[in-house]
Amino acid sequence: MRRRLRQVFIIGLTLSLLGIGAPAAWSEDDDRNCNDTLPAGTPSYVVCRWLATPEEALDIAKFWLGNDGQNMKDAAPLPPIMIDCSEAGNECPTDSEGDGELHDVGSPDVPGAEDGGTPECQAGEQCYVDPSKITAAERAAAQETPAGRATQAMAQTQTTMRVWIDTELADDYKAGRLAEATKKVAALVAAQPGVVGVRFTSQLGYNQTFATADELDTFVTETTAALRTLLPGKKLAAHTVMPLFGCGTNDACKAEMTKKYPLLDPERVGGWLSQGYIDQLALDSGHLATEYATWQIDATQAQRNQWIEVGARAWDAYAQIAAEDASFASAGGSTLTEEQATKAISERIAAPLRNGAETVTLWSRWQDAQGQVSRVSGEKWASSAAWEQLKKLGSIKPRLSTVYDPANPEVDLATDLKNLSEVFGQVYLHAA
Repeated sequence: MRRRLRQVFIIGLTLSLLGIGAPAAWSEDDDRNCNDTLPAGTPSYVVCRWLATPEEALDIAKFWLGNDGQNMKDAAPLPPIMIDCSEAGNECPTDSEGDGELHDVGSPDVPGAEDGGTPECQAGEQCYVDPSKITAAERAAAQETPAGRATQAMAQTQTTMRVWIDTELADDYKAGRLAEATKKVAALVAAQPGVVGVRFTSQLGYNQTFATADELDTFVTETTAALRTLLPGKKLAAHTVMPLFGCGTNDACKAEMTKKYPLLDPERVGGWLSQGYIDQLALDSGHLATEYATWQIDATQAQRNQWIEVGARAWDAYAQIAAEDASFASAGGSTLTEEQATKAISERIAAPLRNGAETVTLWSRWQDAQGQVSRVSGEKWASSAAWEQLKKLGSIKPRLSTVYDPANPEVDLATDLKNLSEVFGQVYLHAA
């Protein structure tokens, strides 16, 4: 009896905990309201509702555990639906693969396969057709691009970094060249085994590329569909900014951000994630320090607000959510002191990871249109306080990423990739 009561208590408690639901509107007097269980300081838009009240959960547990769990024993799977092809009126396809017979588990389904042979290929015909239809010539051409040579260099130097291809397909889409552009990207990925996936756009909905929400949605759906057809099994990533998230519960701020950035609707972006269009979404932090000054919301509070919103909307249940930061680098090289670098690491790396980001992408080096190079390290990988502090973060190295342009190396591919691998576990290789 004591064991039975303990089982009832545990199942009831588990079912009750599962009742913490998504934001919704209901009366505080509703018997399914469990807001009183939330900790102090919980934002007003995070609410709690029992899926099953504690009383209902107890009844459910009693139903399944009563009479020595007889109801659970009786709850067998439904019998499979079997179709007799010989029965009049039934039509069964005759052009499918296999011999049409049911075989025992472990037995060969093709005569001769028990001897290790592959009879369907004995005539020398091609047994597998690449669904991407990328030719050998296209793969070879991709290998000769800067990004292609970089992926080969990584394999040769045996760095431990995971590789993504970083590109911008929005302009190609606008110009009517999406099919051609995605084929080139696919050839680049196919040319080097081990590439994780493709980041196909940056500043999505934040820049001026798209004028309407419908145009933005069409770009995402058509581009991801094309890439998934060409690159089955590869991850797709995008970068954007969510200014509304930094407002927290400030209604005036939210109204202004909605008006200022109409395409960055959280419901739209969340839809891309929940429907599986995007596997990884990077949220930029460049606006956090300045965008909310009118409402006395500093960078620390804005960042906290952002990750609370991500968690409340369960975005991290649908995709990997990353933070992105370019503030460690400066023209010529980082000027941060050791103390300043340590503080920046705490605020811009540790805080996002602690609050819900899966990874943090740092821009370690880039070159602007005028040729000015910004770096975290010194020139030609000379030491800087910021770079040395980043090199100490070995325990979270797999969660740190960077973007690298192989067409504009600091020294050369091998040297650059070796130095990057001392800090980062992942690299996004830019492909023009």
